[in-house]
Amino acid sequence: MLSSSSLIWIGALLLGLEASLTRASDFQHHAYEEMVRALFAVQSDCPYITRIYSIGRSVEGRHLYVLEFSDNPGIHEALEPEFKYVGNMHGNEVLGRELLINLAQFLCEEYRAGNERITHLIHDTRIHILPSMNPDGYEVAARQGPEFNGYLVGRGNSKEMDLNRNFPDLNALMYYYEKHNGQNHHLPLPDNWELQVEPETLAVIKWMQNYNFVLSANLHGGAVVANYPFDRSREPRIRGKTTYSATPDDKIFRKLAKTYSYAHSWMHKGWNCGDYFDEGITNGASWYSLSKGMQDFNYLHTNCFEITLELSCDKFPPATALASEWLANREALVSYMEQVHHGIKGMVYDENNNPISNAVISVAGINHDITSGTDGDYFRLLLPGTYTVTASALGYQPFTSMVTVGPAEAVQLHFYLKVQPKGTNLNIKGYPNKKGSSTAKIPPTNLGPR
Repeated sequence: MLSSSSLIWIGALLLGLEASLTRASDFQHHAYEEMVRALFAVQSDCPYITRIYSIGRSVEGRHLYVLEFSDNPGIHEALEPEFKYVGNMHGNEVLGRELLINLAQFLCEEYRAGNERITHLIHDTRIHILPSMNPDGYEVAARQGPEFNGYLVGRGNSKEMDLNRNFPDLNALMYYYEKHNGQNHHLPLPDNWELQVEPETLAVIKWMQNYNFVLSANLHGGAVVANYPFDRSREPRIRGKTTYSATPDDKIFRKLAKTYSYAHSWMHKGWNCGDYFDEGITNGASWYSLSKGMQDFNYLHTNCFEITLELSCDKFPPATALASEWLANREALVSYMEQVHHGIKGMVYDENNNPISNAVISVAGINHDITSGTDGDYFRLLLPGTYTVTASALGYQPFTSMVTVGPAEAVQLHFYLKVQPKGTNLNIKGYPNKKGSSTAKIPPTNLGPR
């Protein structure tokens, strides 16, 4: 029988990664102070490609630290997409936290070793890693430890609020707009929303608003499946019945979920934790309906596509399981990040080559638009195919182009918009408003792994 160290070596060879292999005994759980030291150690080892910043503090005052990887840390480079991973949203679901610490160490070590794949990824992507969104909840769960941790102890923050039921509910507004030909992206937040969310949630929302994220995943535990939007059902809840609630981008979300599932050692096999999910993926509402969740909020309020990764049957696995879990997830974590480079991307300019921010990019046949960032660049995830794409902005005439997307790197498609002639009134559907509110009633939520 092969030893665990031999299996790690074989796994690294099969994955095609020149992994700096660590002994299983070196893997451990990190309390808050240990996690912070680990992140700053990575920053010290790779100072020219990393940056640490805080997006805010938890209820108990712990910093929500993010480790950024880029060839120009702290700077958004035009046409370079922004990616994020979020772990430990539920404090007692700890594997994601450890995997993201491992991932940070791995990216640094492989970059220093000259791994071409990792070097290319860091040079062409701005990667943001938030290992713990809920450090207060983690400390509560860690006091019980792996052997005695309950299903709910430490799940919420220090006020016992479930952070994945704490985002403004935009689904009800979206479903209303679907029936009335309304706005299909960047939905407005309710009045006084900042007073209605927890400090950790507020910090993450502000983070989303300050960075033009393109792709994301949040890491959970309690099941093994890649879950994609929508999480909230369009239909009224009926006991014992669930309904599939597809986004307009259902095909690309299924592809993103399968990318992780099939790169994971066993997620794609379907049978895990006593449940079966075909190909290791599921639509969130088809599993169970969830309101005020983070992944739907990403899609409805920002340009970001996010999925939820359930990564372990055991919410708080023992330290002895961390090495094998890292090996099972490492290739999937890297492959998923690479998906940010598919579809189309480009610049939106005026006639004088000045970038236009907040321009709306629409794809015919897909009722979900995205917008250009402050530098005028946009990123639109798409499957291979031929598309009709329109760019529009207030004060300018819309422009439409045909583009064929292949399976490799994103195709660049730039737009040059002419000033709208005086006396004309162009109604740009879906142009994001700055204010608005939703008063739709929210049904009680199921308290599953997510």
